[in-house]
Order: sequence, then structure tokens, then C-alpha cells
Amino acid sequence: MPWVFLAASLVGLAFVVNAYFPVRFEPLAVPSFFAGWLTGDLPLHHIAWQAAATAAFVAAGAAASWPGYLALALVATGWAGLIGLHVATRRSASLLEQSVPALGPPSGHQDTMWHGWRLVLPVPVRPRAVEVVKNVPYTEASRHSQSLDVIRSKVAPPSGAPVLLYIHGGAWVIGDKREQGLPMLYELALEGFVCVSANYRLSPRATWPDHIVDVKQAIAWVRSHIAEYGGDPGFVAISGGSAGGHLAALAALSAGDSSYQPGFEDADTSVQACIPLYGVYDMTGGSDSRRYGDGLLSLLEKRVFKCRLTDEMDRFEAASPVMRVHSGAPPFFVLHGANDTLVPVGEARRFVAGLREVSNSAVVYCELPLAQHAFDILASLRTGDVVAAICRFLKGPGDGALET
Repeated sequence: MPWVFLAASLVGLAFVVNAYFPVRFEPLAVPSFFAGWLTGDLPLHHIAWQAAATAAFVAAGAAASWPGYLALALVATGWAGLIGLHVATRRSASLLEQSVPALGPPSGHQDTMWHGWRLVLPVPVRPRAVEVVKNVPYTEASRHSQSLDVIRSKVAPPSGAPVLLYIHGGAWVIGDKREQGLPMLYELALEGFVCVSANYRLSPRATWPDHIVDVKQAIAWVRSHIAEYGGDPGFVAISGGSAGGHLAALAALSAGDSSYQPGFEDADTSVQACIPLYGVYDMTGGSDSRRYGDGLLSLLEKRVFKCRLTDEMDRFEAASPVMRVHSGAPPFFVLHGANDTLVPVGEARRFVAGLREVSNSAVVYCELPLAQHAFDILASLRTGDVVAAICRFLKGPGDGALET
């Protein structure tokens, strides 16, 4: 039993070390992400379950010899690291505050996911005051892959409310509107927004630019129909994570691009703000300097674009937000985790630098310390801080970035 305890303590410590120093090279970057994501976002939860496991080992006599003593020391070391991760999540709050200063007192509503048992079980549970209108088709095809959900307050029905459209991630091949962005969407609905979460066709069945065409169609639907749900078609912001962050940024930078609006070229697909989270901004895979590993480019060539980069470089470049920046870009609030192993944080820095060089609108950037990819999916303390900053950014005016 002491040796089993020692092995378990080594595994627990390895998870903590990985959260601080994730593996960034393929093929270990993906498993390093999964291990670091949950450890870094829920450090106090890890202390809790490790404490229970340690008590069980001690009760079974695992601490009666030197391997058990060493295991206890390793557990204590791991807990110190987990407390450090918790401190890093709280640092995010001050960094976000500096990026988007507070605009005044909070709304005071209590039905949120950031109190009581909802912090113990940090899954995004829909608040009682929020309703979801599900599976609304935004094209005539009426497919699930081309449908959206409308999320809004049911105790204070909105009228002329600002709108946020969210695009899920999943490497352009997986994902669903029911799985991602929910903490932000629920909270913004409580704050008086009308939120929309949209699906889009996925590869390998879909071929680029089907994905962005669907996002544009969703924007066009919002412009035409969101007033029926209490939204203001004159203020539409767009957000998304990972591949969804890419699609949101590209949509925000390519309004009116007829090549992405076949059959609805005259539709208004502009947005008033964009909030990409840990997005992919260079669809060439960073080919000039190999900033990404080979995995991203291989995925794009084989499943998404279905052609080689060297054969159709123009298509890949046109799909890259970093190559589409311009002076008329809407306000951007870009967020990225410093420890992201799937999309290097340097890509966000490069994208923001390019935007700031040319854009006439606000460009806000926040890099979250020790945060992994997908940091906003769980209803964690850090997610609460991120959502609060996004809300401040969108609600303006005064110190905020926008006026609604």
C-alpha cells in the first residue's frame, strides 16, 4: 500500500507540474492540454479530492513506512503548487480589471453560477431566470448543423437589447452550440443581452469556406429576425473559442466579402464588436516560421480545406484573420491563455499587434497567466472574471470600450 500511495502522489504532482510547464510539442501537446486545463482551472477541487484520497491511504496504513512518508511530502508539494495555480486564477481578475476597467456596481442579481454549490460543481447550469429557444433554423435547409439557440431572460423579457452571437470551437470538425460558451451566454442574458449560439457545418463533410458561410448566414439571420426575440439588430457582437474564435474574428474582419456570402451577397453581415477567445488567427499554420506544429496544417489540408497549402496558398491566407486586419475593423477584445498548448499565445500577440497598427477602433488584449486552452468552458472562478470583463467591454460607455 505505501508504494501505491507513492505512485499516486507522483501522478498527482505530475499533473501540477504540467499545469505550470505544459508540453508544447506534438503529439503530447493535446494530452498535456487536457491534464493542464482541468488542473489549472480547478486547483481547489484537486486539493479536495487529493485530500480525500490521502486520508483513505493513511487510514489503510499507507503512511507507515518511508514510501508513505515520501508520498506525504509529494502531496504537500503538489498542494503548494495548486495553491499557486489558484493565486494565478485570482491574478486574472486584476489583469482583466486593468484591461477593461469597471463601469460601476454590478447588477445585483443573485441567480448566477458563481456562488454556493455551483462553485463546488462548476458546470454551467442554466439559471432559473434564463430561457433558451432551441434549434431555430437560420437557413432554409433546416439542418441541426445550421440552427441556433436564442438565450434570454425570462423574468425581464428584453426589448431592443444588445445581441451577442457565439460560435463554438472544435477544430472545425467537432462541437455543438449546446456545449461551449454557456457561462458567458447565461450571464449576459441575466445582464439584459439577447444571446445566440449557432451551429455550423463541420468537416470532413463540409469543405472550407462552408464554415464561415454558415456563420455569415447566422449573422444575416440575427439582423433580420432578432427583434422578434427582443434583440437590437443594430448592435450585434460576435464571440467564439478556438476554431470559433477564428470564425468570429474572420467574420468581423470580412463584412461584405461576397466570396463568403454566396446567394446573400447584399446581406448585412457586419458586427459592432468581436471577442475571440484563444482563437486561431493564421490558417497557414505559421508556415513561414513553423509557429504551430505539423498537426494543425495537416488537419486543415486533409479535412477542412481538402487541398495542400502550397497549391492554394491564397485560400488559406484569405481565411486567416491576421492577414485581414484593416482600419475599419470593429472593436476587438482578444483573450488568450499564457500556457495554451494547442494555439500558441504568440499568435494572439501577433494578431493584436497587427490590429493595433491599423484599426481605428479599440483593441483590448488580456493574456491570462497559466491559463490553458478552453479556459471559459467551466463555470470556474476565472471564467467568472472573464465573463465580467466581457460584460463590461460590451456594456460601456465611459471607461468601457463600447457604447451600446
